[in-house]
Amino acid sequence: MAEDTRQDKRASFSAITEHSTNGMARTSAMASSKSGASKKLVIKNFKDRPKLAENYTEDTWLKLQDAVGAIQNSTSIKYNLEELYQAVENLCSYKVSPTLYKQLRQVCEEHVQFTESLDNLSFLKRMNRCWQDHCRQTIMIRSIFLFLDRTYVLQNSLLPSIWDTGLELFRTHIVSDSAVQKRTVDGILEQIELERNGETVDRSLLRSLLGMLSDLQVYKDSFEERFLIETNRLYAAEGQRLMQERDVPEYLHHVARRLEEENDRIMNYLDQSTQKPLISCVEKQLLGEHMTAVLQKGLSTLLDENRVTELGLLYQLFSKVKGGLPTLLQFWRDYIKSFGGEIVCTPEKDKDMVQDLLDFKDKMDNVAQSCFARNEGFINAMKEAFETFINKRPNKPAELIAKYVDSKLRAGNKEATEEELERILDKIMIIFRFIHGKDVFEAFYKKDLAKRLLVGKSASVDAEKSMLSKLKHECGAAFTSKLEGMFKDMELSKDIMIQFKQYMQNQREPTNIELTVNILTMGYWPSYTPMEVHLPPEVSTCIRSSKGDPDRITLTVLLVLHRGGRAQAHTAVPSLWKSSRSQQEPSRERCGGWRPFQFQQ
Repeated sequence: MAEDTRQDKRASFSAITEHSTNGMARTSAMASSKSGASKKLVIKNFKDRPKLAENYTEDTWLKLQDAVGAIQNSTSIKYNLEELYQAVENLCSYKVSPTLYKQLRQVCEEHVQFTESLDNLSFLKRMNRCWQDHCRQTIMIRSIFLFLDRTYVLQNSLLPSIWDTGLELFRTHIVSDSAVQKRTVDGILEQIELERNGETVDRSLLRSLLGMLSDLQVYKDSFEERFLIETNRLYAAEGQRLMQERDVPEYLHHVARRLEEENDRIMNYLDQSTQKPLISCVEKQLLGEHMTAVLQKGLSTLLDENRVTELGLLYQLFSKVKGGLPTLLQFWRDYIKSFGGEIVCTPEKDKDMVQDLLDFKDKMDNVAQSCFARNEGFINAMKEAFETFINKRPNKPAELIAKYVDSKLRAGNKEATEEELERILDKIMIIFRFIHGKDVFEAFYKKDLAKRLLVGKSASVDAEKSMLSKLKHECGAAFTSKLEGMFKDMELSKDIMIQFKQYMQNQREPTNIELTVNILTMGYWPSYTPMEVHLPPEVSTCIRSSKGDPDRITLTVLLVLHRGGRAQAHTAVPSLWKSSRSQQEPSRERCGGWRPFQFQQ
């Protein structure tokens, strides 16, 4: 059964092959081939190509021409678009494409024409309507002649496409006409000038017309060059006028607003290629030509009044202009030198000099951080300017800084908490870095530190050591070695006095006074002018209580009264002092010479 089915299929295929009208036939080789051999099919072309009917080409063109005319006149098309498309395909198939292309171009060229209107705005609207109609008509015509566009035109690289042909015809017969082009560009420039003066204009009209110039590839030559010339002229005159009429903050805001407006025009209707030359023109005429005048007229005022917003705007605008930031940097440096020099070099302001310097530094830091975008050049210029003016008056700033630190670290200062005091010390160290006479600062600081330690007027030991650590970090260990020695002397004296009090309590004749003695190293502490004094009887009694000690040592000491008086005296110190000192400080130098000696009544 299966064998019969296969035979029937072979018979059917043979019948189709023998009687086919599409050019397929079996060859004699296939007929004589053995059963099971491969079959070979040969496809042959038609012998005769169908001929077009008489007058088909002329009649078809008349039909197509009528459809093109209907499109150009915005009337209804009599024929179906699919029928028209098929007609074009038939003509192209019979090598009528060159003739068809020429006829279509001629029809389109005859239609392109333009009539001028009266006023500029009406002229622009008429031009825009003509352009929009032309684009719409070209798209419709191309859809009908699409087969022509994708075959004959595509195969001939020298021929423009139907769309490009439409643009070329519009450019040649309308836009390239000198009178039409001049009126078009004049009208666009007039509308832009009205908008710059605050009036409302039809931006969609401008966007369409400028897009037309760009599509026709005449935007740069016909419009942009004149536009930039007019813009340059407008803002040059405006800059000169407003620099005379307005103050600097108002002028800066005006410039920023103008730049924003021009960027908005680029976003809405100008070509993107215009952005760079347009913005450069505005910046040059409103800023570049008036940089020095703006800074001379208003920078000092902005800084004096701490106008942070305007200073930030000034930096932002000047950063866009060639040479703007270097010029601003120089004026910024000169201002700091001038203002700071007035603080330092005015003796009447010595009382508040350090606080004024700290406030001024905070103010300039804030400007550099928030207004000048933390620009390293401006920060370095500020440091250079501070170092310059603060050393115009040698030694005085160093002395006053030391006294300011003393006022903050002295007991009784209730102005700040420990955290605030730490911040104040950090700020003082910033000012301290600028002074050259650091040895002068050390001398005054050591003298004030000695008073605070000996009289017990230090507000906080932690704050004292924190300041000492900052000085060591800034100037090195050699700078603070003597100051650290002063603290060691005080700690050692405290331990010795504990032992002395225990010793006095064990004596047969206890005293009724509280005696406090600080034993200090001569090289660490400030030197004092000695004077002869007589010891009070109570002190003499206390001293006599130690006479029986065979290991006592004799010292020349300096007496420091709690009220700050000083005197020279000779006394004997018990052996326990000697043993205590020898355990911690074996040097014999510490057992002789001048020693501060303090007692409390």
